[in-house]
Formats: sequence, structure tokens, C-alpha cells
Amino acid sequence: MQRISTAGIARRGSKYLLALRKPGTSIGESWEFPGGKARSGEQPEEALKREFFEEFQIHILVGRMIFHGAFSNRGTDYELQAFDIKILGDGFTLAEHQKIGWFTLDEMIRLSMADSDRSILEFLRNKPVTI
Repeated sequence: MQRISTAGIARRGSKYLLALRKPGTSIGESWEFPGGKARSGEQPEEALKREFFEEFQIHILVGRMIFHGAFSNRGTDYELQAFDIKILGDGFTLAEHQKIGWFTLDEMIRLSMADSDRSILEFLRNKPVTI
């Protein structure tokens, strides 16, 4: 059975939220659409809310799923679900990341990103989404 991995797609105007992972993990020092793995029995939307609070001490509203894909990491297969999100507040506390930033789709092309996040980027570039 595939595990579920979530990603939150937050947008302000033409810019999207990305976070730069700390070094020392399999995707360390890569930019990502923040999110994380769902725990057993946890709905993807709940996982996304939990991950944002654990990683940034911030609450979010989760909207509709806008992207669905798959990837493998260290021999485990994942189902990737990306959702529209609205960030409630601006007081980010970074626990798992070096920094956060807001980037246009064109700016993201030049960033180091994990393949799973790059698949979301390509989707957004080919099918613009109103968030």
C-alpha cells in the first residue's frame, strides 16, 4: 500500500510559498512545497494541517486537491496529493527548514527542487490554478 505525502500550495498574487529544507536529509537543501507524510489513519488534509503547524507553528485552511501524482523515496512508494491552502497569519517559526520564500513559477525553474515538487511545479506551469 502506498503512503500518502501531502503538499500545500499557497499563493499570493503570482508568487507561491516554498521552503528550503535543512541539510542532512534525503532532500536536504532543496526547495519544496511544504507538507509531509500522512500518519496511519490520518486524512491527507489533517496531515497537511499538522505538518504546517509542526514545521512552521502556523495554521492553514485546506482547500481542494489540485494535483495528484506518485513518487518513490528510499524504496517506498508514495501517493502525492497537493492542495490549495490559505495561510492564517505571517508568524512562521522554522523547525525543519532554513528559510521560506515567495517565488513566481518562472523563478522556481532555477531552484533546486526534489523531483516530486518539480512535478507539482510543471503542473502549475502548464495548468495555471486560481487559488
